[in-house]
Amino acid sequence: MTILVATVVAVARGGRDYLPVHVSNPGAVTTGLSAVLQGAVWLGSSVCLGRWVQVAFLRPRRGARRRAIGVHGELVPAVRAGLVWAVGATALIWVDAADAAGQPVSSLNTSGAWWFLLHANYLPRAWIVSAACAWAIVVISVLATRWDTVVGTLLLGLVGVLSPVVVTQVLVGPNHDYGGDAAIIGTPAFVLLVGIAVARACWPTMSAGDPIEERRARHTTIALAATSVLADVVVCWFEMAGHVPWSEPTGRLLIGKNVCVLAIALANARSSDRRRTPYLTAGAAIAAVTCTAISFRIPPPHYFLPTTIAQNFFGFSVTAAPTFERLLTAWRVNILFAVLSAVAVAVYVAAFVRLRRRGDRWPAGRLVAWVCGWLVIFGCTSSGLGRYAGASFSIHMAFHMGTNMLGPLLLVMGGAVTLFLRATTPHRRDDAAGPHEWIAAVTQSCFARWIYHPAEVFVVMVGSYYVLYFTPLFEDSLRFHWAHQLAYLHFVIAGYLFYGLAIGVDRLPRELPYLGRLAMILAAMPFHAFFGVLVMTRDGVIAKTFYEYVGAPWMKNLAHDQYVGGGIAWAAGEFPLIIVVLALVIQWARQDSTESKRFDRQTDRGLDDSFDAYNDLLASLATRSERNEQ
Repeated sequence: MTILVATVVAVARGGRDYLPVHVSNPGAVTTGLSAVLQGAVWLGSSVCLGRWVQVAFLRPRRGARRRAIGVHGELVPAVRAGLVWAVGATALIWVDAADAAGQPVSSLNTSGAWWFLLHANYLPRAWIVSAACAWAIVVISVLATRWDTVVGTLLLGLVGVLSPVVVTQVLVGPNHDYGGDAAIIGTPAFVLLVGIAVARACWPTMSAGDPIEERRARHTTIALAATSVLADVVVCWFEMAGHVPWSEPTGRLLIGKNVCVLAIALANARSSDRRRTPYLTAGAAIAAVTCTAISFRIPPPHYFLPTTIAQNFFGFSVTAAPTFERLLTAWRVNILFAVLSAVAVAVYVAAFVRLRRRGDRWPAGRLVAWVCGWLVIFGCTSSGLGRYAGASFSIHMAFHMGTNMLGPLLLVMGGAVTLFLRATTPHRRDDAAGPHEWIAAVTQSCFARWIYHPAEVFVVMVGSYYVLYFTPLFEDSLRFHWAHQLAYLHFVIAGYLFYGLAIGVDRLPRELPYLGRLAMILAAMPFHAFFGVLVMTRDGVIAKTFYEYVGAPWMKNLAHDQYVGGGIAWAAGEFPLIIVVLALVIQWARQDSTESKRFDRQTDRGLDDSFDAYNDLLASLATRSERNEQ
């Protein structure tokens, strides 16, 4: 903390020298307070989430209560660190509202000043989201008793740590789509790496002679460190904008941060003195947090590059007309979905190979469906379709159909959850819980039962069309890169849940009978058709202000483009649902055939006693009737 305070003072004195001349200096007190609070938030969030990962995944959990969590006060450190995070993020709502506007904190005493600054800057609103997530995690850490609560906690933590990151240095400038995706991937990895290092130093839990935690911690830190460093390479390339990294403060801080990250990974991978390793890694982790907190105080060189309006919104230009050939060949890799696709395919293939080597069979068609599903999603997000989706409503609707309809439809036919359960080894109660037990706990959790509730799935799948495109949410999602990606993730997840409930291979925590599945699909079809008709016949242009502001030279008629988009939504939305109905009918017929064959086999072997029971019932009734007559 001494290093952090000393560096913050230096930044408070000179950090604003790098700002444009039109931004006033809020003063050393405001700047220094913001930097100290940000350092506290980074450290608090890291330790809180790192402790959750340590307790839930790294510590060997055995016995009948291996799915219990927090019952022995093991999450108390997470509560304390979460309180630091929550209080710091709450304070930053006010401090950064003034700092981002170049005003001292004392200016907030003016009537209406804070409310005005809150709406004038995105950063204070991001701190509201972060603070809300932090307070929720604190409450969960106090009340948690079931292991599956780790899923909701880590999702909230992901939102909490990313919200103030995606609206700052990686939000603007040429190629900010690359920088934003790298930050989205690298920030959680860095936070968990730091948190695990500090948690292991302060609260070691490894039992004597039990190498499981040490092995898991070593593999986890190496994976997180590699992810963080690779992501920071992309961020550094983006923020330096052609400058040599060590020639700018931002580059030097990134180098220092990654040296600390590599030191953590090296200390955990090759250590001769196990007693000193946790403390050395904790020191390196705190130093890395210090570099990160300071780097947010200094605008990087890419801030000062001349940019076009399209580059500010998308990170790249869209001046060339989107011909059919260009939609197929003008690729720009979407890093986030490229990584998600690669990881998903690699894990599936590894499980498939492991199952085959063990002598078990798994249909190759499911492997093909899974791979093709991710290829569709990757192709939609990284081809010319994804490049022009933000500038043309019709192209966006084609993109939406691919990521929400076709891609998820193929994914659910892969049966990934069933494959992972079969490929992982179930452990005895006395053994430490592993991936098989973790997957089973999640699939049987209340969270899984909630997200697969038929009413919830139907409303999310169908209602999201109307809520997104007929409200200002659509225009807001076009303005920011993180909002594009969030909307795309929503498309994929909503489609996966819907088709998984309708024709999925995996056994779900909530399953509908075939008649209920057919009714759900048939009920969704008119809503899709009606949405397309509404778009085609709408008087006003959806997101007109945004499209006019982008001003693509090839976009001559916004109303006609919207009409074409409505037609695509109508036609392309109905076709996959018809395929789903046919597939469902085939599945239904196969199940009936399988049940009939099983019944016939049991009857032939004399294993079915239903007729004997029926005859016994008739005989008992006849006997009772004779007694009554007598």
